[in-house]
Amino acid sequence: MRIAILTTHLLGTGHLSRAIALADGFAAAGWEALVISGGRPAPHLAPTAARLLQLPPVASDGVNFRRLLDESGAPVSEALMAARLTALSEALEHFAPGVLITELFPFGRRVLAAEFEAALSSPAARRARVYASVRDVLAPPSSPAKAAATEARVGKFYDGVLVHADPAIIRLEQSWPVSPDLAERLRYTGFVAPPLPPPARPGADGEGEIMVSAGGGSVGAALFEAAALAAAHSTDGARWRLLVGGADRAARITALASLAAGAAPDWRARLTLEPVRPDFRALLPRAAVSVNQAGYNTLLDVALTGVPSVTVPFEEGGETEQAQRASAFATKGLMILREAELTPESLTAAVSAARDAGPPDIGPIAVDGVPETVRIVSSEASL
Repeated sequence: MRIAILTTHLLGTGHLSRAIALADGFAAAGWEALVISGGRPAPHLAPTAARLLQLPPVASDGVNFRRLLDESGAPVSEALMAARLTALSEALEHFAPGVLITELFPFGRRVLAAEFEAALSSPAARRARVYASVRDVLAPPSSPAKAAATEARVGKFYDGVLVHADPAIIRLEQSWPVSPDLAERLRYTGFVAPPLPPPARPGADGEGEIMVSAGGGSVGAALFEAAALAAAHSTDGARWRLLVGGADRAARITALASLAAGAAPDWRARLTLEPVRPDFRALLPRAAVSVNQAGYNTLLDVALTGVPSVTVPFEEGGETEQAQRASAFATKGLMILREAELTPESLTAAVSAARDAGPPDIGPIAVDGVPETVRIVSSEASL
């Protein structure tokens, strides 16, 4: 059986990471799996068993998800969007999946609705079983009409909606209006959390450090700036490591180095600046404290490793997803510092408190989202 997963990440890389984890899970179960990615390439992410097809990439203009940019940062052209659609159509027709999953759409990515609907209306999709794949928290619809339009698309194109969450922690209706008809299509899978890799070898990077991360996208500027200054002024002997993402990560690192140098000439004795690393999940358990945003993948990594944590939800542009997720996990013992309260001083105090408190008591979480998704889809595809 063949499965294709269609995803386009516009800001961070969490959507692509989750799609790859699912595809690798299907491949490990004997499926031929293909991820079709329409976001910018993420060198630190790569399938281990599935295939990855890169479309001509697009990204959002920061948190303005209605304005798309090409690889050079210019507004997308009609020619680029046409090339994407041609490549997507040819890939689906050639691969001929038995199952097609669209990641986030139709609950998001409405700026790419024409592209997704063309894929869903293609002969290849009409021959396949079709699912939507969504995370635990969605950006709520801005009007009842948008919620109704989404539900109409679900009814027209989809056989089910895979919700990658543990309903004991957070349910979809906490962020999205779920009608009785939609509720019948929901399939809770548990969180998608790939098994943790073996910890990094003793004495390697990260040992006893304050590790600061914001995922693989060009986000977290305020967090990184506060962390760089906190590290530069640190007097407790702690070493900070900032893992900076985004296509512009080199420029971001240079700017952070300049900021730290202006605060303390000897900043390098306490601070390491480097691009986001593919071995992040192996380094994380070795940290004294993780300072992170509340992205889906990062928060799960922190929960599974049990590392003391300070979580600073991304709230720029009125975003509410991460704050809502962080609040759900805060009941499990995670420490939250809101962006509005973020300063080098408040971050230093929060890190000290997290270190003193020790590992949070997360308790049991359903994190079998990959095998459970494979089980659900395999069972229903054989009907």
